[in-house]
Amino acid sequence: MKARERKRAKMVEKYAAKRAALKAAGDWEGLQKLPANSSRVRMHNRCQLTGRPKGYIRQFGISRIVFRNMALDGKIPGVTKSSW
Repeated sequence: MKARERKRAKMVEKYAAKRAALKAAGDWEGLQKLPANSSRVRMHNRCQLTGRPKGYIRQFGISRIVFRNMALDGKIPGVTKSSW
């Protein structure tokens, strides 16, 4: 799944200029002929370490589970377990 997302990201980057030009011209038939995975909407945020799609924290680029483990191990600077 991680490899599939990387492949989508490359395709989005490759067709970005062509897609923008077709949108500006209003050529909807031309857009239909482009690969479906070249659309930015089809990309999904995934954890960089595990590939987990849910519980993604954008600021760190990892899932909540990996974030918690790394924070408890002290691998993320400035993050401490709160208690009150």
